[in-house]
Amino acid sequence: MIELLQTSPPFAAIAFTLLGLLVGSFLNVVVHRLPKMMEREWQAQCAELRGEDVPTSPTYNLVVPRSACPKCGHAISALENVPVLSWLVLRGRCRGCGTPISARYPFVEALTGILSGYLAFRFGLSWQLLGALAFTWSLIALAFIDLDTTLLPDAITLPLLWLGLLLNLRGTFAPLPAAVVGAAAGYLALWSVYWLFKLLTGKEGMGFGDFKLLAAIGAFLGWKLLPMVILFSSAVGAIVGIALIVFARHGRSTPIPFGPYLAAAGVLALLWGEQLTQQWLAML
Repeated sequence: MIELLQTSPPFAAIAFTLLGLLVGSFLNVVVHRLPKMMEREWQAQCAELRGEDVPTSPTYNLVVPRSACPKCGHAISALENVPVLSWLVLRGRCRGCGTPISARYPFVEALTGILSGYLAFRFGLSWQLLGALAFTWSLIALAFIDLDTTLLPDAITLPLLWLGLLLNLRGTFAPLPAAVVGAAAGYLALWSVYWLFKLLTGKEGMGFGDFKLLAAIGAFLGWKLLPMVILFSSAVGAIVGIALIVFARHGRSTPIPFGPYLAAAGVLALLWGEQLTQQWLAML
């Protein structure tokens, strides 16, 4: 099997696409449950600081309890949890009560599967593939958590940063000095923007999670690709923000998560960053 994965890129792409579909199903759980787990932890810490008894509650983590319909409590069986296919067979509705199931669930599964298959085809069975998969899966989870909650959990961003530095001990994606500078520059770039905006307006323009996410991207890809990541994410974020204000009557004071644009730019830089940077420089 390993030999076939190494010698046949199409077979590797198919195998990792199937793996990605399964991982995408798990990422949906992470996106839904991790913010709730964080909220419970914060509530427990606040109660402890106030000298109150920490309230006991049923076990709630990424594994327990079993997934169920939030409206009727129908437990989702294994056959109802097959990535993408189950949603299509059920026509996007709960089997128990008919409540619509968001199309985002199969979208996350399909996105993770497609990207995983392409990464396997691109990098082959290598340390680069393992690092690229961890990088991409983490960015997908962070993007959708940020969309839902405007949070970028340290539980994902900080391990991602350290993983990037460790992988680049071997120069997997960038030389180690470039990765270290990339981590520092990524953090300081948005940190500087944050404080400049706050000094000028008295308001906070972004969260600290954005600093850490860009630092993690810099740790993986090195400092040379950071300008492309910042330029792309800022341009797309500005276009989407203006469109929301103009067409959706989105209030100017309503926060717009920046994490999804950083995540998309990070994946783009991973796959085609050097080519895009060279073309950009050639046009200057």
